[in-house]
Amino acid sequence: MSNTTRPPFVPSHKLPVPGSSQKHILAIDDELPILELLQEYLKTHGYRVSTATNAHEAKRIVESEAPDLIISDLQLEDTDGLQLIEQLRVVLPKTPVILLTGVLFDPHVVEDNLKWKISSYVSKTAPLQSLVDEIRRHIGR
Repeated sequence: MSNTTRPPFVPSHKLPVPGSSQKHILAIDDELPILELLQEYLKTHGYRVSTATNAHEAKRIVESEAPDLIISDLQLEDTDGLQLIEQLRVVLPKTPVILLTGVLFDPHVVEDNLKWKISSYVSKTAPLQSLVDEIRRHIGR
C-alpha cells in the first residue's frame, strides 16, 4: 500500500501498558530542560510521562502507546505545534491536548479560535501547579 493512501502513522494500540495504573502523558517541547522539568514534576504527581523533542519522536511514541493526554509547545524546531496537534488528532480525536507555550494568548482568542484543536492553554510562565490542575481537570489523577 502506498503512503499516499494511508495516514502518516497509525497507533498500534490504544490500551495502557498492562499492569500500569498511572495515566500516560506525552510532553512535546524542543527545549530539553522544559521536558526534564515537566517529566520530574508530573512524575511526583503520579503520572507516567513520555517526552518528545520533535514531531517524529511524538509520532513514534503515539504509534507505540497512545497517551491519555498530550502537552505540546506551540513553537517546535521542526514543525508548528498546532500543525502537529492536527496530525495527532487524526488518530487520537478524543485525547485532551494542553498547549503549554511562552506565546501569550488572550483567553478569548483561545476559546474562539483554538478550542477545536486544543482542550486548554497554559502559559509557560504559570506555576506548574496550574498545569497539574488542568491535567486533573481533563484526565484525573
